[in-house]
Amino acid sequence: MEVKIIRSPNRRHTVSAKMVNDCLVVAAPLRLSEENLTKIVSDFKLKFEKKKLKEELDRNQPLAEIAALLNKKYFSNRLKINSIEYVTGQNSKFGCCNYREGHIRISHKVGLMPKWVRNYVLIHEMAHLIEPNHSKAFWNIVCRYGLTERARGFLYAVGFNRNKP
Repeated sequence: MEVKIIRSPNRRHTVSAKMVNDCLVVAAPLRLSEENLTKIVSDFKLKFEKKKLKEELDRNQPLAEIAALLNKKYFSNRLKINSIEYVTGQNSKFGCCNYREGHIRISHKVGLMPKWVRNYVLIHEMAHLIEPNHSKAFWNIVCRYGLTERARGFLYAVGFNRNKP
């Protein structure tokens, strides 16, 4: 990612950034140290890269469409999902579900995994709309997905295995 830094004597405290085509344009105070500016630019680059990745995932793998297909196949269209989205700030979980509100959030990292793993994570979170805990009934729902054990093994291999049946 190309970075263009514009220093201004009029700017006192804040640093801002925006994408112009494929260039990150950063406006910074003239007196800001190089060390601080380097850290701030690095944070901005990460933020904009995550935003771009989320937009690509939303365009190429629209979760609402995928969830609708899984809802039909595994839940007989019984689930009411009010929102489902990729998020980039979720680094310790692959997915989470607010079963009261019907909101599902999926880590952008899942979007980079094989589709069968992504589908497992979606089914796992969708099952929470019926069973909000990790009870035997919950796992009975999740295990209707034929690749559950394989997907759990994959997630275990990449370092995630919190919820054992």
